[in-house]
Amino acid sequence: MGLRLGDIAPDFKAVTTEGEINFHEYLGNGWGILFSHPADYTPVCTTELGKTALLQEEFRKRNVKVLAVSVDPLDKHLGWVKDINETQHVEVHFPIIADEDRKVATLYDMIHPNASETFTVRSLFVIGPDKKIKLTITYPASTGRNFYEVLRVIDSLQLTANYSVATPADWKEGEDVIVVPAVSTEDAIKKFPKGVKVIKPYLRYTPQPDKA
Repeated sequence: MGLRLGDIAPDFKAVTTEGEINFHEYLGNGWGILFSHPADYTPVCTTELGKTALLQEEFRKRNVKVLAVSVDPLDKHLGWVKDINETQHVEVHFPIIADEDRKVATLYDMIHPNASETFTVRSLFVIGPDKKIKLTITYPASTGRNFYEVLRVIDSLQLTANYSVATPADWKEGEDVIVVPAVSTEDAIKKFPKGVKVIKPYLRYTPQPDKA
């Protein structure tokens, strides 16, 4: 059975393009993203790693460390990084795990035999400071991920971890949020001094609480 939301993200040691790491130790007290690639020197993966490098500062601002994983060996990764830097006009400085023995891929159930018996699907895991899995997204090998959506989800996860709110469909940073059902309207009015808009007893909006 695959990993589920709320499960502890399996720890592991691995060789990467940035040296050897212990996963939990590497994440420290921050957030993490672990995402897989079917193989090196593939076109969609090249654009994805380039986009991740381009957004590295955005991840840093959110205290998120990013790690990629592929079942190819380290020397192949290192050569591929040069291609990514050249073609995507970036500098890749986050670790790419060399998972030749498929240890990480197996721990995170990244190989789906009906899709491919050898290559990983495009799995992405967001891991919180408590080392628990907060989000999973799985794409087929043919579809590149939207990393702006990943950033949006992280903004939501970090906000809702600290306040009694949820985020509505298509929510973006700075927009109104939803008061969770566990908080009564009476308590919500006290809890959220910017105001509470009641649409239905179960549907109540308030301005994003961590914004001035």
